[in-house]
Amino acid sequence: MERLEATKAGAASMIHYMVLISARLVLLTLCGWVLCWTLVNLFRSHSVLNLLFLGYPFGVYVPLCCFHQDGRAHLLLTDYNYMVQHQAVEESASTVGGLAKSKDFLSLLLESLKEQFNNATPIPTHSCPLSPDLIRNEVECLKADFNHRIKEVLFNSLFSAYYVAFLPLCFVKSTQYYDMRWSCEHLIMVWINAFVMLTTQLLPSKYCDLLHKSAAHLGKWQKLEHGSYSNAPQHIWSENTIWPQGVLVRHSRCLYRAMGPYNVAVPSDVSHARFYFLFHRPLRLLNLLILIEGSVVFYQLYSLLRSEKWNHTLSMALILFCNYYVLFKLLRDRIVLGRAYSYPLNSYELKAN
Repeated sequence: MERLEATKAGAASMIHYMVLISARLVLLTLCGWVLCWTLVNLFRSHSVLNLLFLGYPFGVYVPLCCFHQDGRAHLLLTDYNYMVQHQAVEESASTVGGLAKSKDFLSLLLESLKEQFNNATPIPTHSCPLSPDLIRNEVECLKADFNHRIKEVLFNSLFSAYYVAFLPLCFVKSTQYYDMRWSCEHLIMVWINAFVMLTTQLLPSKYCDLLHKSAAHLGKWQKLEHGSYSNAPQHIWSENTIWPQGVLVRHSRCLYRAMGPYNVAVPSDVSHARFYFLFHRPLRLLNLLILIEGSVVFYQLYSLLRSEKWNHTLSMALILFCNYYVLFKLLRDRIVLGRAYSYPLNSYELKAN
């Protein structure tokens, strides 16, 4: 009986898969035919200089593929459970880096294009490492992952604004008139909206909580002036020690005071201090997105009230509907996470050596 049910489930899943593939092929064929027909008409009615604007973002994206792949070398560490052993992480990093360098430019480009059609980048896992070396390595991996996500947000938002708001202006005929101020305003609005939407998608609340936990484990050091706290006990900073809050250490001939509950960061490393500043408060990024989106909504409401042309009113109203939904999701997450973080849990327990 169980075998029969498994056979029926397998057949149903196979039919569902074939229908999905067929629908994708039909949609891809239709989009390809419309694209080819549009390109043929553009070649007939416009100059070659205007047509170069169609592929300008791809010309910018191709040189960035190499840097994009270098960042992915660090991201692959998260798929191999980089919190197991620090030595194993270093070996895997060197291996992945060697493979990335050995690949030619065409393979890098193909892999980058495949990533645009795959699912979103998976969120790394967190297992509360107890070793200072593992904590610092986790921070390095998360920094590379965060930089990669921000690069995707910036490029894709500019990509959307370019094709939606700027490129149509390049194909306006000389006999036609368009409002330059309104076009520039529309371009900025599209870019900001795409930036906020992509940020909420690539930096969800679960990912921000992961960065917050890692920053809480990393800690922060405050540099003190020479001669201060001369009578207080001081220690020589050690990379294998988890320092408690308030302790004074000396590193590179400078005096530092531990500011976080647990401190394993390198006192002279500016990137560690920047990482702690950005993510030690879990709602900082969400509050920033709410501030940006709220300002955009209020400005668009003001523009909607003072607009006199029907096309301005229609386009602003359509963008406002999208912004209302994004602002609702941001406010909902802010209220839920604000209540969750208002009840502190002792989830960052580490033993100071």
